[in-house]
Amino acid sequence: MATTPHTFSKIPRLSTPPTPNSPSAKRRPRAGVLSLPALRAAVEAGRVDTVMLAVPNPQGQLKGKRYGARHFLDRVALDGAQMCLYLLATDVEMTPGCGFDLTSWETGFEDTTVVPDPSTLRRLPWMPRTVAVLGDPVGAGEELVDVAPRQILRTQLARLASLGLHAQVGLETEFLLYRGTYTQATRIAPSGMVPAAEHNLDYALDHTPRLDRYLRRLQAALDGAGMAVEAIKTEGAPGQVEVTFPHSGALSACDRHVLFKHAARTLAARVGMTATFMAAPETAIASGLHLHLSLTRNGTPILPTPDGELSTMGKSAVAGLLEALPGLAPLYAPNVNSYKRYLPDSFAPTRMTWGYDNRTCAIRITGHGDGLHVEVRVGGADANPYLLAAAALAALFHGISRSLTPPPACDSNAYAASDTALLPLTLEQARSAFRHSPMAREAFGIEVVDHYARLAQIEIDHQRATVTDAERDRWFTRA
Repeated sequence: MATTPHTFSKIPRLSTPPTPNSPSAKRRPRAGVLSLPALRAAVEAGRVDTVMLAVPNPQGQLKGKRYGARHFLDRVALDGAQMCLYLLATDVEMTPGCGFDLTSWETGFEDTTVVPDPSTLRRLPWMPRTVAVLGDPVGAGEELVDVAPRQILRTQLARLASLGLHAQVGLETEFLLYRGTYTQATRIAPSGMVPAAEHNLDYALDHTPRLDRYLRRLQAALDGAGMAVEAIKTEGAPGQVEVTFPHSGALSACDRHVLFKHAARTLAARVGMTATFMAAPETAIASGLHLHLSLTRNGTPILPTPDGELSTMGKSAVAGLLEALPGLAPLYAPNVNSYKRYLPDSFAPTRMTWGYDNRTCAIRITGHGDGLHVEVRVGGADANPYLLAAAALAALFHGISRSLTPPPACDSNAYAASDTALLPLTLEQARSAFRHSPMAREAFGIEVVDHYARLAQIEIDHQRATVTDAERDRWFTRA
């Protein structure tokens, strides 16, 4: 791919925090959430000595630098920090890649300025005397980089706002806990790590002391960071946990989710366990990231009718999701492993169907009255929440702006609905559909589509050349 100048999206400069005498400053802050003046006071009192400036990368990881808190306040908080732009153009192992328009060997992998977003400052109770702040990579003219996940989501929120619509998001994620520390030489059971629980503990309330201790620490840490959960439960696979967060603004919900994953992993390591957010960590085991979406106009929910049924606009939103999401799969199923989750009778969807309170469907209508909303079930636990939300919002926009009409709702087993479209079976299929989707290019722009298609190709190339344990187990003595 030829290297061409990359463009950025103009938005206003990030706002400064309120002054101590402003009305917003007098509101009682949420626990764990800090303003810059509050951070300075905590530093002076010795309660904080480290600030982590973190950039969410395309894989949904947090990358960045740790700063002494005083240096952060004196220099970084206002001026930003320099970080290599390849943070947005590498694979999950941070291998510098080629073929990106954003940055490359040809351009020398230049730096970018990362500007802290003061609204994301919060304490991290799972890390002593440490706070985190999310940062946005910007260009020379203070324009946010288009391919950064937070900016991709902002763009879709702005498109919805042009229709007078605002999105609220609730994230429900699953992950698995294993006993022990994972390394490249470690194998999953029977000869290596085993799940943190021996049996199906779905909806169980009698957990082992070790698992109970972990769940209590996780809940307390999230609450202390101002990210209180709605519910935590153990799931159907041994060692599987589900965490549900309340509805909030889409960007803030995703901001909290990437910090939640950091907490889940850190706290697991401290009790001798490993947390994995792989979509399919073992054969026939799947973990999802379900996106609960509601839309409002002038504060009024628009998906339900006044009597609690799905509105005409709600049906157009569903139709947009069904039509557009298969062509956006690399945004919510980014890895070769992601597609091993889409299995019949797995509670992960295989076909683009919708239904009322039907967990076999890709799109589930759930909730009651004004709380009626859409649950998008296509995302795996490995999905970047910003990109998953952006894909869903782009699909909603597609359906609503065109007044699309969905097919009849599925009121039976959607796995047997052979007359409906399949989700992509492989990352290769998904990448091809994404690159050639007119809707994707209209919604995201050619630069974003090409960038994430390139990231998908890197994953495909890596898997194609890698001999796996599964291949050896099946063929080593039989070939």
